[in-house]
Amino acid sequence: MSAGLNLAQLQAVRYTEGPCLVLAGAGSGKTRVITHKIAHLIEKGLQPRRIAAITFTNKAAAEMRERAAGLIGRAAKDVLVCTFHALGVRMVREDGHVLGLKPNFSILDADDVAGILKECAGGTTDLATARQWQWGISAWKNQGWDARRALAMAGDDHERSLALIMQRYEERLAAYQSVDFDDLIGLPMRLLKGHAEVREKWQRLLGHVLVDEYQDTNATQYELLKFLVGERARLTAVGDDDQSIYGWRGATLDNLKKLPIDYPQLKVIKLEQNYRSTSAILRAANHVIGPNPKLYPKTLFSELGEGEPVRVQDCDNEEHEAERAVARIQSLQAGANPPPAWKDFAILYRANHQAKPFEKALRKANIPYKVSGGTSFFDRAEIRDLCAWFRLWANSDDDPAFLRAVATPRRGIGHTTLGRLGEFAAQNKLSMFGSLFNAMLAALMPRKALDGLLEFGRQINDLEYRARHTLGAEDARRFLTDWLADIGYEQYLYDSEDSDKVAAARWSNVLEFCDWMAQRAGGQVEDAAGTTTQTEVKSLLEVAQNIALLSTISEREKDQDMVILSTLHASKGLEWPHVQLVGVTEGMLPFKLDDDEGRQQKVADDVAARLQEERRLMYVGITRAQRTLVVSWTKKRKKGREMVACRPSRFIAEMKLDAATMREDPREKLRQLRAEFARKAQAGVPSA
Repeated sequence: MSAGLNLAQLQAVRYTEGPCLVLAGAGSGKTRVITHKIAHLIEKGLQPRRIAAITFTNKAAAEMRERAAGLIGRAAKDVLVCTFHALGVRMVREDGHVLGLKPNFSILDADDVAGILKECAGGTTDLATARQWQWGISAWKNQGWDARRALAMAGDDHERSLALIMQRYEERLAAYQSVDFDDLIGLPMRLLKGHAEVREKWQRLLGHVLVDEYQDTNATQYELLKFLVGERARLTAVGDDDQSIYGWRGATLDNLKKLPIDYPQLKVIKLEQNYRSTSAILRAANHVIGPNPKLYPKTLFSELGEGEPVRVQDCDNEEHEAERAVARIQSLQAGANPPPAWKDFAILYRANHQAKPFEKALRKANIPYKVSGGTSFFDRAEIRDLCAWFRLWANSDDDPAFLRAVATPRRGIGHTTLGRLGEFAAQNKLSMFGSLFNAMLAALMPRKALDGLLEFGRQINDLEYRARHTLGAEDARRFLTDWLADIGYEQYLYDSEDSDKVAAARWSNVLEFCDWMAQRAGGQVEDAAGTTTQTEVKSLLEVAQNIALLSTISEREKDQDMVILSTLHASKGLEWPHVQLVGVTEGMLPFKLDDDEGRQQKVADDVAARLQEERRLMYVGITRAQRTLVVSWTKKRKKGREMVACRPSRFIAEMKLDAATMREDPREKLRQLRAEFARKAQAGVPSA
């Protein structure tokens, strides 16, 4: 089982006597260590179902599950490999009754939360303000605060007002039997902290907990982990303080500092051998991260050879930078036999808006590309429509889901009727669905309006019953097909769109979504590479209950031969043979925070900490590259309607590149020019 591991990896795998911190540098094989440690724990006699491996994304969990299955076979399906949020859902569904939650609670997404916050202010506020409140409340929840604590700690009128809105928000969540994503960490922590019998149950259940990307944990997640592992502290935390880039969403390096204090017996193991990048790329990365203070100093090294020098390009403006990026891709393709695939190239940038000139240049050159981190499948209106119905089947007290489902497709129930229903529900402390069959409701609205509401209520009850008893893929597929036909959803899409082509595309998304739901009911879970893992068969209602956790349908990204455009944040955990870091100017990387950008204002209070995080972001970008790396900056860039002068980022100087090699090789430039001439000739454009 341990073949192919280096000495440090082997030490990390075999240490099971107590808490262990594995400092896994970029490309040092951390997933390999985690999966081998799972196998080692099973070899030593720990039952697979008593092992939990916690990650931050569904994609990472799917990859880990797949690799564990390849290593230990069928036993892998019993290991609990999941995200923090998925673990939280399981805990709250099992034990949330002690906090007053029913097992069929709903999980609200960001748009639902913003809508409820607008309601809390009487519906008079705009969406942007509601989003600001959302970020503020989320930051408090990530610190483990509730509204009462936030009110007690409020330092000014603004914070007091927000704490009062948070109080009303908590009341509405309780009434709707709903939770938000932050609650999926906070509520399990409250369960373990305040209820000894629940705490003992979960500590007995989990014999060893492994945490991936430990540096990304927030304060509440750390507390949750402490209660999960208890005094025995069978814990393996795997992370890298040099790749902590999520401070703006609550991640804190304090969690790394606390480990040796809370666990004096902590074993620290460093993984410093990089299996991804050449020595030239790693040297630049080590230099860049050098100025940051170190919790645990380490230096990455590689045995893959020196490789191509890291290049720096200075460009006139963003369009010129995009043209040069495309020309480089073409020259690398033209100069290699066999040529690299399109998916071997990545263009990375600090902010989403920087993608536009590169998209334009790639389209002009007929090069296929994909913008990573674009609109999630679940953010499409048609998918959100269906999810509202699913949520209502699972939890009839979910008012946001009720309001969307009752209006999609429209069934003659107007805003006036819904307004009266909402007032009645609020006065009687009921959910809107719970109010439908109340005898007193008849006095408030015309018979026709009431009949429409009652018919909808009966339909939801019938669908809930059928979904509860629909097991397996084929039954689920038949159920969903019949349901969509009954509510006339396809016709609704065509009636809603001016273009039949757009309506057909939306309907195709609906069919893909239903097929995916049916696969989940059949116990088939597919990872990004298209590999299917078989788990237990579920009812359609069980799948619907956890729909909010499943943030993206697999798009088989690995099978798509496209150049990747990605933000640096979204690139973390990925790698490509050829990487271009673009727009590396002062004010962009490191990013200059606008004074009014409230979401990150908490981070902005400490300029030094913010600069250190930006430096870590540059380090992450550099270490995505396997064979070649180009860093480019522009002398000017657009800001609104004006062109402003730019300076190269300080991080370029910090890379300490050899001046003789950092500029582009003239032969490389000649290849680029030839590729550009060939492209223009193909397009019929005169060369001069």
